[in-house]
Amino acid sequence: MTKALITRPLSIVGGGLAGLTLGIALRGRGVPVTVFEAGKYPRHRVCGEFISGRGSQVLEELGLRGLFLKAGAIEARTTIFFAGRAQSPVRELPEPALCLSRFVMDKMLADKFAGTGGEIQPQRWREDFAEGVVCATGRRLQPVSQSVLQSGKKGRQWFGLKVHARNVPLEADLEMHLLANGYVGLCRLGGGEVNICGLFRRRHGDAAGAPSAGWLRGTAGTSLHEKLAGAEFLEDSFCSVAGLWLRPQRALETSEVRIGDALTMIPPVTGNGMSLAFESAGLAAGPLAAYSCGGMTWAQAQQTVARACDGSFARRLGWARWLQALMFSPVMRTPAGAFLLRRDGFWKMMFEKTR
Repeated sequence: MTKALITRPLSIVGGGLAGLTLGIALRGRGVPVTVFEAGKYPRHRVCGEFISGRGSQVLEELGLRGLFLKAGAIEARTTIFFAGRAQSPVRELPEPALCLSRFVMDKMLADKFAGTGGEIQPQRWREDFAEGVVCATGRRLQPVSQSVLQSGKKGRQWFGLKVHARNVPLEADLEMHLLANGYVGLCRLGGGEVNICGLFRRRHGDAAGAPSAGWLRGTAGTSLHEKLAGAEFLEDSFCSVAGLWLRPQRALETSEVRIGDALTMIPPVTGNGMSLAFESAGLAAGPLAAYSCGGMTWAQAQQTVARACDGSFARRLGWARWLQALMFSPVMRTPAGAFLLRRDGFWKMMFEKTR
């Protein structure tokens, strides 16, 4: 008599890119899956809306790339960097990237997941991340250490902001503008819109007011400020997030199965964050499906996923941390920084190392 396969159900906490993509991949293997998501679709999220790197391969493998294109995704093929008044040449991306609004993307993935028989529970998860539960809750928030609180020191805090705009004259499909206190990326979307997304830092306790869409326009005298002088910001698309935790995290340092930004967040300047979300979902699908059918224990599945993620992301995260520090260095707003921006070798190396 043939022994029946054990099919253990899985729960995914978080219905963002990583959680929904993992859900779709698991449903393709016949695994019962429930996604718990407190938010509603569609919605805007702080995101570069730029898919570049190996994540595109995951979408292709899951049969999702065509769905993205049908939903209005456009291919980005060129990029340019600005620092103060200096700029790089317009360069061809080594491979085309996909640009699509998260307002469209998350809803599209949620519908696809539900269409495969997956269940979405519109509620907040309030239990432990025990056996059979995957953490895909999104960005980790930066902890403020007790020593900082007791000493009264002002540690740095990271802010992410995003807005869509019209009437933005781009010189390339993707533009990156380096500022004294952050950087802002602009990429083309469908319908004549442009996504404007930025990362900023300031000291805890600074009385500079709450983050606003005005931060994304840059300061007077910069190329960004001039470019956006006539831009029409679509205010209902503005969103922000504070306290981002950008320190690289290793999957083997946690006992949970974590994917996407819940595992680790790569600095946005790399344009590789969305790719990591898709990649981590792809890496997790096989071991979790093996657990579901009784081929692995939960501990074995967790370790397998963790080793795969660390093996794929560790080097990228190391280079990205160095690049992030360089972007905030005053050097980038000097003649030496302008020299780096113009060097094809520097550009090619950074792109390769952070993919």
